[in-house]
Order: sequence, then structure tokens, then C-alpha cells
Amino acid sequence: MSRDTPPAPSRSFRQFFFRGLGILLPTLLTLWIIVTIYNFVDEKIASPINNGVKWAVIHTTPWPFATDEELTAARAADSTLTPDQRKQWNDSGRNSAVLRTIVRSNNLDSIWQRAKIGEWAILDLVGLIIAIILIYMIGRIVGGIISHRVYEQGERVMLRLPFFKQVYPYVKQITDFFVGDKDKKLQFNRVVAVEYPRKGIWSVGLVTGDTMRFIQDRAGRECMTVFIPSSPTPFTGYVITVPIEDTLDLPISIDDALRFVVSGGVIVPDSQLIRHAVPSPAIPQAPLPPSA
Repeated sequence: MSRDTPPAPSRSFRQFFFRGLGILLPTLLTLWIIVTIYNFVDEKIASPINNGVKWAVIHTTPWPFATDEELTAARAADSTLTPDQRKQWNDSGRNSAVLRTIVRSNNLDSIWQRAKIGEWAILDLVGLIIAIILIYMIGRIVGGIISHRVYEQGERVMLRLPFFKQVYPYVKQITDFFVGDKDKKLQFNRVVAVEYPRKGIWSVGLVTGDTMRFIQDRAGRECMTVFIPSSPTPFTGYVITVPIEDTLDLPISIDDALRFVVSGGVIVPDSQLIRHAVPSPAIPQAPLPPSA
């Protein structure tokens, strides 16, 4: 086959498909991580706060109002009350004050959902903003000397609780590494490559320090502990102990290693790129004149 022969269609498709995948994956993975974090915060933190805000509005202010027509419609058989609301009203002995509160709650929900972008209600940002403010205030309050001591005492109490003490310290170590103060972060020494989960398969790991004495004595060799982050969420992974001689030091930074893991191996540090030589395009030869 000559150099100017075009590649086979299947080979050309694979080449451009994986090239497009390499271009799109970093953006798609970043968006997926952001959306996943937002959905978690929205469902577990912002939504309960929004429900609390609605409850406070209904029980501390006269707004929104319930008209006589709305109350009459709610009493009718074809009312818009949900089964739970109708049960609540019946359990109260069909109390008019309870019915008014239910109607006002429905009116507030209607107002809350009125301003939308697609299926997303703009007022849901209220819970997210309050959550950010609360987290900021907790950080400032606990940062004080007295409050910090109270927090540490509370931690000691929690560490005595069954089941809680088996999980909390390790989760806290991981979260401290990503969002904690610099003096509390889990310090990774360097980046290494280890053959894990079996020989012939190399994984990028972060050295966390020495291992346990019993393991090293049983191995008969100097060992160390390595954290193998998972992709695309590097705050989860596996902790392994390996002999130092079975590891390869990688000349990259911790940030480079985390970017490599988060991107699923797409973002390779510049110093570690394998640059393939690109063959020069073949120059067509002019046909030779016929010999005399």
C-alpha cells in the first residue's frame, strides 16, 4: 500500500471518534461533576431550607392571602387539595384555620413556581444562598478560639458514639484534604505509579506516608501507604500498602495527578505527553518521460 493511499473507512472513523472524545470528555466530565454537586446541595441542603422559609412565611406573616372563593373551592369535592392535605384537614375536625393555612401554602407554592427557567424555579436559589451564608457563618464562628475549643469537645463526644467513630475520622481526613485549612490537610508526599490492582496494570497513586509496623515486618521490606484515587471523583478511592521498591516516582505535581484522575486520563501533564512523529505527506512524483 502506497503512502498516499487513504486510510480504511473503519480506521478513519475510529481515529476521528477518539479525537472528538478526547476534546469533549474534559468539558463533559467537568459539567457532570458540577451538576452532581449542585443536585446534592439542592436536594439535601437547599430544598429543606426552602421548605423552612415557606413554613416561616406562612406562620409568621399574613401573606399570601386566601380569598373566600379559594376557601369555598377547597371545601368542595373537586378541590385542589392533595390527599395528605385533605387528611390533615379532616384530622383537625375540618377546622377553618387549618384549611386557610393549607390554601395559603398552596398559593405560596404557586407563586414560588411562577418564575421558571425551563423546569427550574428561580426562587429555589433562596435556599442555596442561605446555605452558602450559613456555611460561611459557621466557618467564621468556629474559627474563634472559644468556639474552636467547643467544636473540638463536640468532636470528642461524637467519636465516642458507636458506628459514628468508625466512619467519621476517615471521612474527615478526606474532606480536610480538599476543603480544610492548610495545616489540617492530609499531606501527600509525592505521586507514584504502582501495579494495582494486579501486575501489568499501572495506577497513579498519592503517597500518604509510612505504613503500619506489622505489615512492614510481615513483608520483610520497607513499605509505604498509597492512596489510589478513583475517577472522576478523586475524594474516593483505595488505600493500599506496597513495598517502596515496587513503586515508580512520577515527576509530576499533586495537582497534575488529580487533573489526570478527574479527567479519566484525558488531561496528561505536558512533561509526560508522548509525542508521536508525524510522517511528512508524500510528494507526488512527476511521471518520467518515455525513453527514446
